[in-house]
Amino acid sequence: MVQCPRCMQCDTKFDFLTRKHHCRRCGKCFCDKCCSQKVALRRMCFVDPVRQCAECALVSHREAEFYDKQLKLLLSGATFLVTFGNSEKPDMMVCRLSSNQRYLLLDGDSRHEVEVTRIAAVQMLTEGFPPGEKDMHTYTSLPGSQPVSEGGNARATGMTLQYRAPGAEGVTQLKLTAGEDANGSRRQATAWLVAMHKAAKLLYESRDQ
Repeated sequence: MVQCPRCMQCDTKFDFLTRKHHCRRCGKCFCDKCCSQKVALRRMCFVDPVRQCAECALVSHREAEFYDKQLKLLLSGATFLVTFGNSEKPDMMVCRLSSNQRYLLLDGDSRHEVEVTRIAAVQMLTEGFPPGEKDMHTYTSLPGSQPVSEGGNARATGMTLQYRAPGAEGVTQLKLTAGEDANGSRRQATAWLVAMHKAAKLLYESRDQ
């Protein structure tokens, strides 16, 4: 058993008055001051709030928001123009997250599955409206990029995914583009893209821990 005589955050020595606590997410040892937040940890099956250090609590709060808001959007899906690899002709498909949250499902004239854990990189395609300028397209890459919001001067218009297909060498590219229409599916697609971007950030953060 590894001994832990001091808090791994502030270096306070544990004694009869200063008790040792374990963060339920990272498992490290902390004093009460450095491990005082209690947050639900659904990914580890802790439905009720459990003690976590400040760094882990921040990630868990973001995950809780994702489960309460973005996950429903990803499960319901949205319609996109989907381009596979170097193909010049996109296909109209519905993209959604599987009920077990392990796959991205794309349904149209054909059906495709992308295992979430095999996604290597995500790029957001955004459309901006700076005053006095024409529409501009910019890309933000993960990790380290900021979430794209539905409001403000930029909106999500598409997404490029790079993933490692089973049995294939290198990475495969998949591009989702929100179509222009008047029946509300463009708004649904934009919301889905924002939710997927947040999901990708959480995936990278969990890999780093």
